[in-house]
Amino acid sequence: MKYLVSISRLFVGILFIISGLIKLNDPLGFSYKLQEYFSVEVLNMPFLEPYALMISVLVVVFEVVLGVFLIIGYKPKFTVWSLLSMIVFFSFLTFYSAYFDKVKDCGCFGDALKLTPWESFTKDIVLLVFILILFIGVKHINPLFNKLNTTILALLSFILSFWFGYHVLMHLPSKDFRAYHIGANIQEGMRIPEDAAKPLIEYYWKFKVNGEEKVITTNGTYPSVEGDFISVDTKVIKDGYQPPVVDFSIESNDEDLTEHFLAEDKLIMIVSYSLENIEKAGAEKLKSFSDEAIKKGYTVIGLTASGEEAKQKIKEKYKLNFDFYLCDEKALKTVVRSNPGILELNKGTIMQKVHWNDLEDLKL
Repeated sequence: MKYLVSISRLFVGILFIISGLIKLNDPLGFSYKLQEYFSVEVLNMPFLEPYALMISVLVVVFEVVLGVFLIIGYKPKFTVWSLLSMIVFFSFLTFYSAYFDKVKDCGCFGDALKLTPWESFTKDIVLLVFILILFIGVKHINPLFNKLNTTILALLSFILSFWFGYHVLMHLPSKDFRAYHIGANIQEGMRIPEDAAKPLIEYYWKFKVNGEEKVITTNGTYPSVEGDFISVDTKVIKDGYQPPVVDFSIESNDEDLTEHFLAEDKLIMIVSYSLENIEKAGAEKLKSFSDEAIKKGYTVIGLTASGEEAKQKIKEKYKLNFDFYLCDEKALKTVVRSNPGILELNKGTIMQKVHWNDLEDLKL
């Protein structure tokens, strides 16, 4: 049991620390995932959506801290009970997502590692087994250091975790795992290779044959049946190739201008997924910055999911001299974790990307 506890202690502790730090690197991204879980379509708890960011930070900090507590042996009973409660809760979420096909990616490892719902549930069950070993053999979890040093390390893990979470919220993730990282080309990210795997889809055709309903399954071809067609349902058995960049576009009311703007060699893209919720201090910086960029030969555009009324209101309020174009809100939230966020592009390649707090660091 001592050896099993030691192995489990190391495995669970390291995994919780890694998983927590990856999510703590991008707490906004995890909060978007929590909003998805809280939505009416999934858990039907929309009253929690406004608190998703706060919950996100608390959960991931607690995850990191529990991993540290376990490894250094701080308050073993509290730590093991907390780990057990957390993994039971996560197991419920991942099973619910997988069984009811509600959430395609649990967000367990942020954008660093994508897991299917069933892969996430399997991972949680494996962790549950290791945590149960710790629960049974909790008496074998002894502190690695004396009481004072163990307490200091535990306190430091709290302080550093909260500081790191605050830092990335006020700036940008320290490591960008998304398809819009600096150096990525957006056009290339949207391309689908000719030999890319196609999705496997089953079609369920319902007919009325001799007064009885009959369902025939095909891969898409219309079945030869002597009867009256009623309806057809489809189910994706296996997903096909999904390009890294999806739902990104630059559209006016009349046309799609994506290719036009991504061909520009000096493009400044100011992203605000919601102009209604734009940070006032960030919006106030845009006028002087955009004026300077235009003087230096840049094309400056805005991207938002907000409507025409919000666009005009923001332009007039902050006296902005550039136009906002339309893009999908989820895509914009993925482009940059800031509202507003600013990018410099050269023929579709992201050269610079900053949080509005760091706008002075963007070199024109």
